[in-house]
Amino acid sequence: MTGILFGRTTGVVPACDVVSLEAFKRLLDETSSVEGIVGYKLGCILTLTYGLPALVAAAKEITDLPLIYDHQKAATDIPDVAKGFAEVCARAGIGAAIIFPQAGPETGAAFAAALLERNLVPIVGGEMTHPKYLAKEGGFIRDEAPREMYELGAELGVTHFVIPGNRPESIERYSRTLSGIVASPKFLMPGIGRQGGDVSSAFRAAGPNSCYAIIGSGIYRAADVRKATERLCSEALEFER
Repeated sequence: MTGILFGRTTGVVPACDVVSLEAFKRLLDETSSVEGIVGYKLGCILTLTYGLPALVAAAKEITDLPLIYDHQKAATDIPDVAKGFAEVCARAGIGAAIIFPQAGPETGAAFAAALLERNLVPIVGGEMTHPKYLAKEGGFIRDEAPREMYELGAELGVTHFVIPGNRPESIERYSRTLSGIVASPKFLMPGIGRQGGDVSSAFRAAGPNSCYAIIGSGIYRAADVRKATERLCSEALEFER
């Protein structure tokens, strides 16, 4: 079983999709002390520019909140890549990593197991937030594939999942499914803000489960970053259990 990643049952995870180390530090400076911020998500562009160890070191100078690495998309290669991926994340000081096992169940199982072996929290995603992802929308992914990805993770002991925060119907469906497998599933939700989702609708759709909004430009592009963060956190904390 995975450990506890966040210190509360609801909150906000800023997506640090800024373009410089200075902007990254500034974002952490302006937001890390806001009540309701529970962690930060590091994306592949910032990480490819500076490297995980440098970003983790910079973050640790400002906050002890957990850092999540989103390789966008990890677990789309062969299973043999999993151990090396987990090793790099663990050595850098990352606390969790997001994986989308689109390459199939063997790869998904290998990545989840490798992360667990290194005491990292695997966060399994399946359905994405953008149009034309699923076959019924004109995409390449079978309609039932996301559910199968989530179920695979749950059966392996994963408790944290990425679900689309701008699709309340999907949130309700995955919440019901995963609640039948995992005692207390925890949901991280991108797609809130610019992609049309909102905190209240997304969290309400998840029922009694723990929810965390992943928010990027709605925070780091705001005219007043701290004020925007406080507003979003206030909305999230209304659902705290």
